[in-house]
Amino acid sequence: MKAFTAIVERDSDTKLYVGYVPGFTGAHSQAETLDELQENLREVIEMLLEDENLAFETQLHCSIPW
Repeated sequence: MKAFTAIVERDSDTKLYVGYVPGFTGAHSQAETLDELQENLREVIEMLLEDENLAFETQLHCSIPW
């Protein structure tokens, strides 16, 4: 079983939860509840993993003190 980390925010205007998986193009969704969002993201990730041409984008963010 693979594990992915999602970033989740709540939209103050729509009151919907919005989530995405960093570095995983197309892995994003929204829902009224966190449980619903988790299920939506699981379905999106399953579909994306079926793609034979899947490519992850990686990003490195770091702070360097001066």
